[in-house]
Amino acid sequence: MDNEKTEEVTLKQICKEKKLDPRLSRMLLREAAKDAKKYPNISKGRAVRAPWAWAKGSKGLDEALAVLKPVESQKTAS
Repeated sequence: MDNEKTEEVTLKQICKEKKLDPRLSRMLLREAAKDAKKYPNISKGRAVRAPWAWAKGSKGLDEALAVLKPVESQKTAS
C-alpha cells in the first residue's frame, strides 16, 4: 500500500488564488469539457456532479488553467 498521496488541486483553490468567480469558472470548464478535440484531458477526467479537481502537474490541470487564462487576464485588465 502506498503512503504517498497524489496532491490534488481543486477549482476552489484556483479561484481563490487567482481571484476568479467560481460560477463563471465552472461554466467555462463545462463548455471546454464538451470540446473533446481541443481539451481531451478535461473531457476524459470529468465526472458528472463531481467537484473539479486535478492531480498536481497533470495535463488536465494545464488545460483547465489554459481555459481560465482569458478570465484571469480580463480581471487584471479591469
